[in-house]
Amino acid sequence: MKLMYALWGGGLGERLRGEELRKELGAAGVTAYQVNVRDADVEDAQVRHTTYDAPIDAIVSVWTEGEHEAVTGLLRAVAEDVNGWIVDERRPIEPPAVEDGVRTEALANIALLRIPEDLTREEWLYRWHVLHTPVAIETQDTFGYVQNTVTRAITEGERVDALVEELFPMAAMTSAHAFYGSGGDDAELQRRVTAMMESVVRFGAHLNLDLVPTSRYVYTLG
Repeated sequence: MKLMYALWGGGLGERLRGEELRKELGAAGVTAYQVNVRDADVEDAQVRHTTYDAPIDAIVSVWTEGEHEAVTGLLRAVAEDVNGWIVDERRPIEPPAVEDGVRTEALANIALLRIPEDLTREEWLYRWHVLHTPVAIETQDTFGYVQNTVTRAITEGERVDALVEELFPMAAMTSAHAFYGSGGDDAELQRRVTAMMESVVRFGAHLNLDLVPTSRYVYTLG
């Protein structure tokens, strides 16, 4: 089972990556653990959005053989607020392998998506998974792409229907050409931006969106 959490609070990066918390998570049945934190390494990222009163400070992904209650309790103990979900994961582009605790050399953007009122869940998933995925891969310079569809919320909080992780070169923080992989060609950049935006609008991902630039760390616990 994969769980994902949005967390708020100061100094979360250090606490979430701490050895004591990782030991406690392992004892609770967690086999793998990923920390995405909004930190100084990504403070230059020019694109970010929030629907919450305060921007999300970290996103945690947990793969566990245990129950979610224990994991939720451990995370509540280190954060000021926690929203959590059970998710169904797809990996259109497998992220590169990295050593435990070593920062992935990437701008790791995480987007929180909501289904528009005028689309059914089935139609929304079709437009996202089937129609949009190949467009996103073709028009952006991503080297990791993970789609997480929410199957159930496990805490109170604002509704979220999906969380998406995309890995970009660090230069993508400030360069549209690096973000879209257009090689400095302005016409090609415009073509890619137009195609991407038309596809995003098709399934309503331009509305009611949170976009959090993060640094990414992974750990094997089990």
